[in-house]
Amino acid sequence: MLRVAVYKASSARLGSFLKSQHTHNWVVLSRISRVPNHHLQQPTSQSPTLSRLFSWLSGSSSSSIPMEEQHPLKVDLPESEWRVKLTKEQFRILREKGTERPGSGEYDSFYEDGLYRCAGCDAPLYESSSKFKSGCGWPAFFQSIPGALNHHVDKTLGMTREEITCASCGGHLGHVFRGEGFPNPTDERHCVNSISMKFSDGEKAPKGAGEEDKVPEAKA
Repeated sequence: MLRVAVYKASSARLGSFLKSQHTHNWVVLSRISRVPNHHLQQPTSQSPTLSRLFSWLSGSSSSSIPMEEQHPLKVDLPESEWRVKLTKEQFRILREKGTERPGSGEYDSFYEDGLYRCAGCDAPLYESSSKFKSGCGWPAFFQSIPGALNHHVDKTLGMTREEITCASCGGHLGHVFRGEGFPNPTDERHCVNSISMKFSDGEKAPKGAGEEDKVPEAKA
């Protein structure tokens, strides 16, 4: 199994995490504070997985999740047009990456059958069959419609999280959290603002959607 033994870090939590056998769990770093760069050493292994991991930890990577490709935007409006198209609160969350108050969203405790679309561009995002009750105060899904999302590193609020945006218009949806132990097929929680979506009663996901890029599993 792949082992990461190329680092020096003062954080016990980070050290424990990096000993994990499964490299896909490294996204859990969203819950761990950044470690100063001088505590890290460049890996000697030629493994691309280790190289990407080191680059991300040391802050030398690009602004997007290393293991996720970005889908090109299909709806690319200037911010002035978004201000006209969206309500004030929609603009704050979708375009300015705001967050609605926990428990205040229309779809937090909503479990009807249908399709959730982007409130900005109407692109399909989630089927209702992937929604579950997480108790977090925001709508939670365990997977999106293939190709619906782009993933980004979000370093605001003094932490590193995995932001998700609409792949069609770039509107901010929320964040993904992994490995929390929820009893769903992916062990993921897509924490999404209600106001970033609109619900279409009884609708099913369109056929022929592109495949969404997933963080690859570690190989033995």
